[in-house]
Amino acid sequence: MALGTTLTRFLIEEQRKYPGASGEFTSLLSGIATAGKVISREVNKAGLIDILGYKGKKNVHGEDVQKLDDYANAIFIQTLCHIGHLAGIASEEMEDIYHIPEDCPIGNYVFLMDPLDGSSNIDVNISIGSIFSIYRRESKGKKATMADFLQPGRKLVAAGYLIYGSSTMLVYSTGHGVHGFTLDPSIGEFILSHEKIQTPKQGKIYSINEAYRSNWTENIGAYVDAARKENKTARYVGSLVADFHRNLLKGGIFLYPADKKNPDGKLRLLYEAAPLAFIVEQAGGRASTGKIPLLDVIPEKIHHRVPLIIGSEEDVLMAEKCISKIDK
Repeated sequence: MALGTTLTRFLIEEQRKYPGASGEFTSLLSGIATAGKVISREVNKAGLIDILGYKGKKNVHGEDVQKLDDYANAIFIQTLCHIGHLAGIASEEMEDIYHIPEDCPIGNYVFLMDPLDGSSNIDVNISIGSIFSIYRRESKGKKATMADFLQPGRKLVAAGYLIYGSSTMLVYSTGHGVHGFTLDPSIGEFILSHEKIQTPKQGKIYSINEAYRSNWTENIGAYVDAARKENKTARYVGSLVADFHRNLLKGGIFLYPADKKNPDGKLRLLYEAAPLAFIVEQAGGRASTGKIPLLDVIPEKIHHRVPLIIGSEEDVLMAEKCISKIDK
């Protein structure tokens, strides 16, 4: 489809390729785009209105909650829960499942999100983002069940992210390639800017927080040393969406591995790792825990944590080989 096509037209044209499509999914993605526009507006006003700083409370993970965290979480819920396509919502910011109100129609999907990834960077004007994933519900009752959410990434219907930076972009996949849309603020529309994104098979960038090196296991240290010998360049923003987006387009690898302090990993499977793994595989890349494909991990709880090694296929394979060799 021609670059410059609006997201609305793109979704309609994609829907027409599937005669049996109900339009529910198209409407759901349109709702996500609307929420993204609202959040982008507030992010762009940060510093001018009272939206920066901490709320004075901690979330379910013991992390300080930023005002924008709360705001983004509320915007997604308010925008999506009334459109009739969801049975429930799970968020990194909420301890339990959010059930769709009884006065709203119940839909066929469940929605999971990290409403504002990289929120510790908000006050210093570094790119942040929202990550989301969508599963078809498995239960049949009036309310979503935990089983609807605890599905492996292989069962994802769609996943994507919004990045709020020098421009606002929406990148998503429904299992038929990865497409990127850039928000044109003059018309208030997301415009197709990156069609059928393919990440390079190998990149020159590695992204890892080297301040944690003293906590790394031997295998991760060995991989980073090997990457340096191959003249790879270190690039680390500290905002997962920003680091992932750069490497998706330019090639490279992002690592947030298990370490001595976090032997099970730290990133959330359902809100961060699985949706990005789905996207990178659709773009020709690879995602792993270091031992098994990320999309094969079976979640045990909605806040399940995992190690994440993700990016260009050859780079991730090299990391897996290095880890496997030392572990043996």
